[in-house]
Amino acid sequence: MKPQIFFDVPHLYYLPQFLPIYRELTHHDVDVKFTIYTDIDGKAMTEVLKNVVKKEQLPVHWVSTLQDGRRLYEQHQPTWIIFGNTYKYLDDLPASIKTAMVNHGAGIKSAGHNINACRFDIRFAEGTYQLEQLKKHYPPGNYIDVGFSKLDPIFNADIMTPALDLKTLGLDINKPTLLYAPTFYPSSIALFSDNWPQQFSDFNLIVKPHFFTITKKTYHQQRRKLARWKTAPNVYVADSSEYSLLPFFATADLLISDASTALFEFAALNKPVVWCDFLKLRWTYRGPLAFRYKKRMDQDILRYADIAVHASHYNRLLDIVKQQIDDPGEFETQRKAYAERLLGRLDGKVSERIIKALLGTQI
Repeated sequence: MKPQIFFDVPHLYYLPQFLPIYRELTHHDVDVKFTIYTDIDGKAMTEVLKNVVKKEQLPVHWVSTLQDGRRLYEQHQPTWIIFGNTYKYLDDLPASIKTAMVNHGAGIKSAGHNINACRFDIRFAEGTYQLEQLKKHYPPGNYIDVGFSKLDPIFNADIMTPALDLKTLGLDINKPTLLYAPTFYPSSIALFSDNWPQQFSDFNLIVKPHFFTITKKTYHQQRRKLARWKTAPNVYVADSSEYSLLPFFATADLLISDASTALFEFAALNKPVVWCDFLKLRWTYRGPLAFRYKKRMDQDILRYADIAVHASHYNRLLDIVKQQIDDPGEFETQRKAYAERLLGRLDGKVSERIIKALLGTQI
């Protein structure tokens, strides 16, 4: 009987980490399914999910809630379920099912080291740093350092590297291309000028908002800012269907972001990044309550802050960007060292190592 492997996908942005593994699994005699949830991110995302599934030609079981997903697993009892984060019903699954975790993002943040993120049959690690932290926080766990599967299409010559067509996007192929990929909170978006496109007219500006910026009601002001920028001829704003950062990484010459794991993923391509230190904070994170912000800011990320040049204020951003475009090798030493430590082996074969661990002698 064929091994059966399910990928658990509660959010669309988990897919970029799973797809390279799935593509590699298609070369083996394995039955693969994706469990995709329609209610977790709201009904408005259902059509987007359906279009992505059709485009990627994925074999899918559609469920509404986490409880429905658990019942699905009880019914089918697959050989393995691959998760991208902690799973509420881990202890309720049938004993015959093995579980693995492939973190949906780079495992730099300390949240990925909590006990619930370690209690899978296999917890795959993305590099030596992640492996050290996992062993430190939960020694009984079973950990295998494989690398960061999301970047396989970038580093594997046998896989077509994704890229955007600047001309199709209405951008100028003769201009350097900047990618702005801010997080949702705390974010720098509100402190960017409405006239950012005009001030940076010598560049193509591609904006890849965080998934929550697009989908959560709380961030409607951020969406208004994006709508204003979108009207400029040198700007392209990605929508919710463009869930993967890979095509944007492959296309951009430089990344601008906040304290986000995207900084480290992009730096692994040995391209310059600019880290925005200017952030719009709610009043509950300012003044006497600033300790809340310090608590929220992940100290693990800040440990590697010298991977990039930092912009302390929006008014400094243009000069910093120009300097980094002119001298892209300034932080190359840090980028290469941190990429190896934080994301592991960048050889395009992470998915192969994961499958070997799951199927063993069967491959």
